[in-house]
Amino acid sequence: MKDLIKHIAQALVDNPDQVEVSEVEGSQTSVLELKVAKEDLGKVIGKQGRTARAMRTILSAASAKIKKRTVLEIIE
Repeated sequence: MKDLIKHIAQALVDNPDQVEVSEVEGSQTSVLELKVAKEDLGKVIGKQGRTARAMRTILSAASAKIKKRTVLEIIE
């Protein structure tokens, strides 16, 4: 899951080397924290949060396959 989000985010931003994804594991839920450069934050969130919502939808579909809930948080 971590690699999936990192790959998508790197394709969206101007500074792909500054994309960082960290994972906090729980027993049933896993939280992915996405950090990008300040100037790329708008590209990752998108207009009215559409891009972020799309990334969360892809993540939930992929995590449903392994029967584990995964949440994406975008850190400023």
